[in-house]
Amino acid sequence: MHSSLWLTVLVWLPVLGAALALLARRRPGAPFAVAVTTAAVELAVSLIVAVLYNDHLAGAHSFDFVGRWVLAAPFGLAYDVGVDGISLLLVVLTALVLLLALLGARERRAEASFVSWMLLLTTFTMGSFVARDLLEFFIFFELTLVPSYFLVAHWGKAERARAALKFFVYTFAGSAFLFTGLLYLGFLHQHEVGGALTFSDSALAATAMSHATAVWLFVAFAIAFGVKSPIWPLHTWSPLAYAEAPTAGSMELSALLAKLGSYGLLRFAVGLLPLALPTVRPYVLTLAVIGILYGSALAAATPDLKRLIAYSSLAQMGFVTLGIMTGSTIATTGAVLLMFNHGVITAGLFLLVGFLERRRGTATIADLRGMQGPAPVLAGLFTVVMLASIGLPGLSGFISEFLVLLGAFTTHAWWAVVATLGVVLAAVYLLWAYQRVFHGQARDVDQVPDATHPERWVLAPIVVLVVVLGIFPKPVLDRITPAAHQIVATSTATGVTK
Repeated sequence: MHSSLWLTVLVWLPVLGAALALLARRRPGAPFAVAVTTAAVELAVSLIVAVLYNDHLAGAHSFDFVGRWVLAAPFGLAYDVGVDGISLLLVVLTALVLLLALLGARERRAEASFVSWMLLLTTFTMGSFVARDLLEFFIFFELTLVPSYFLVAHWGKAERARAALKFFVYTFAGSAFLFTGLLYLGFLHQHEVGGALTFSDSALAATAMSHATAVWLFVAFAIAFGVKSPIWPLHTWSPLAYAEAPTAGSMELSALLAKLGSYGLLRFAVGLLPLALPTVRPYVLTLAVIGILYGSALAAATPDLKRLIAYSSLAQMGFVTLGIMTGSTIATTGAVLLMFNHGVITAGLFLLVGFLERRRGTATIADLRGMQGPAPVLAGLFTVVMLASIGLPGLSGFISEFLVLLGAFTTHAWWAVVATLGVVLAAVYLLWAYQRVFHGQARDVDQVPDATHPERWVLAPIVVLVVVLGIFPKPVLDRITPAAHQIVATSTATGVTK
C-alpha cells in the first residue's frame, strides 16, 4: 500500500498555487504562469498515482494510498483519504480538466482572482473524490459551491448573476437533505455500537436499520446528488449555468461537478443503503430514462450551441444514472467509464464552442453558419469530439454507453430499450447542429481564422483520449471492474436490518 502523501499533495497543492497566484498578481502574466505550472504538476502527480495504484489491492476490494487522521473526535470529523478504481479515474479527470481549462479558455485568465478560484475549485473537487468519510466528503462537496459561484457570477455572460444564484440555491438546498441524512446515519451508528461518533464509509456501511429508514435516507441522499448530477427533474439550474458561465466554468461544471453527483450516488447512496434499492430502483431508473429523452429533445430544439451541449450533458448523465442503478457489474463499470469519457468529451465540446464564440462573438447556431470553409481544421476537430459524444464505434463514447446498455438489458430490459432511443436522438441533434454550424455560406469568410496552434495543442489530448479509449479501453476497465463489482455485490445483498 502506498503513502497517502500523494493524495494529500493532490488535494492541497492547488491551494498553494492559488496563494502564489494572488501574491504574484502585480506582475503581468505571473498568476497565469503559476496556475498553469500548478495544474501541470497536479496532472503529473495524478498520473503517478494512476501508475502506482496497486491492482492487487483493487482485486481485494480495498483502497490504495490510504490515510486517516481524526481531527475532532466529538464531532466525528476526520481526514480520511484513499482511492479505488472508481475514484482513481475521476482524480485523473479532475487534474486534466483543470489544465485544459486554463490553457484553452482565455476569459480573464490573466487575472489572479480567476485562476485562484479555478485552483481552489480543484482542491475541493479532488478532496471530494478521495474522501473515504461521509462528513469529509460533504464538506468538500459543499465547498465546491463557493468558487463555482464566483466563476459564473463574475466572469459569465449577460445573465450570469441569475445563473450563479440559481445554481447556488438549488445545490445548497439539495445538500441540506444530504447533511440531514448523514447526521441521522452517523448518530444511528453511534447509538447501535457505542463509542465515538464516526462518519467513516466502512463503519456506516455496517449500520443496521429498518427498510423504511434506508428508503428515506436514500431519498435524502439522491436529492442532493440528483441536483448536482443533474438528474431530471432536478436539472433546471444546469442549462442556464452552463450557458452563462465562462468556457472554463462550463468545463468545470459539466465535466467535474456533475460527476460529483453521480459519484456520490454510487459511492454513498447505493454503497451504504443497499436495503433501499429494491424499492427505489424502479423510480430512479425511470427518472434516468426520462432525463435521457427529455435532454435529447431539448438539445434538438435549442438555438444556442452552448445550451445544446448542456442538454446533451443532461442526457448523458441519464445514461450514467441508468448504469449505476441497474445492479449490474457490467453496467456499473460502463457508468464509471462514461463519467470519465463524458468529462473528456464535454470539456472538448465546450472548448470548441468557446473557440467558435471567440471568432463570431456568439454561440447562436444561426450566426455560426458556414464555419467549415474558413476553418476546416476546427471543423475536423469538432467532428471527432462530436462523433465520440454520439457513440460512434471506435471512439470512447461507444464503449461506455454499450456497457451501460448491455448491463441494463440483462437486469432491466424495458428501461434499456427506451434508453436506446437516446443513442439515436444524440445522432440526430448533434449531426443537425454540425450541419447548421459548419455547412452553408459563411459571412465575412476572410475574417474567420482556422484553429490556431495553441488551440490545436490543447485539443490534442482530448482527441488522443477519445481515440485510444475507444480502441483499447481494457487497462482502464481492469482498474474499474473490481471496485464496481464490490459495490454491486453490496447493493445486491439484503443489507443489515433491525
